[in-house]
Amino acid sequence: MHRYKITFAYDGSNFAGFQVQPGERTVQQALERAVNKIAKKPQPPLMVFGSGRTDAGVHALGQVAHFDLPYQIPGPSLVRALNSSLPLDVLVKEATEVAPDFHARFDAHHKRYRYRVVGGEFTNPFKRNYTGHYKYPVDVERMQTAAQDFVGEHDFTSFVASGSQATSNVRRIDEVTVVRDEENDEVVFDFVGNGFLYNQVRIMVAFLLEIGNCRRPVDDVMRVMKAKNRDLARGTAPASGLYLVEVTYDSPANSQND
Repeated sequence: MHRYKITFAYDGSNFAGFQVQPGERTVQQALERAVNKIAKKPQPPLMVFGSGRTDAGVHALGQVAHFDLPYQIPGPSLVRALNSSLPLDVLVKEATEVAPDFHARFDAHHKRYRYRVVGGEFTNPFKRNYTGHYKYPVDVERMQTAAQDFVGEHDFTSFVASGSQATSNVRRIDEVTVVRDEENDEVVFDFVGNGFLYNQVRIMVAFLLEIGNCRRPVDDVMRVMKAKNRDLARGTAPASGLYLVEVTYDSPANSQND
């Protein structure tokens, strides 16, 4: 068997998330159908392993997965074969053969998530599936200052949704940026870390928006972080604004940047 790594994008609007779920349309299901079609429907069916899960409505610009095929195929040919079998809301951007022990999830070194928020009193119908909406005015500088308190290794118990299956809530965040995109009338949040908990990015965004609207003090991140109490970080930003932008790997041979 030959192992392949793919980098792909998808519009999560009409998917019930990445992971296969009975009776639901998922990204993993679409990829496995395409892979098994290329492999001429082997038994047992081949599986696709993603770098991580995304929830219903969440998008990806640079998701990574791996799978095995019973024969070698050049990367560009594999890209064409997969895209000819995938629905239009999934696009494979690159495919490469990798070492047989490469694992898209366990070898991942960093992930970059982006969250886009559009303002205004009413929801823009042309952005409703691709941004979060926050109708209140926000001070970007306040959010930039507060966001730096997320940087470092912390116990993020206050910023993880119930239902998480993680054995530890300790994660490391290496970078957080908050910028105003004047051209598109959006505020854009980027988070880079070694891994993220269930709904963590969406909860942190909702928290920062409250700081930006002066509903919380600028230094409230550390207070809530130390409390380890989810009830103190009430909100969760909508899935529609979240994008998995990039997954990077330690080995230069296995690194992938969007």
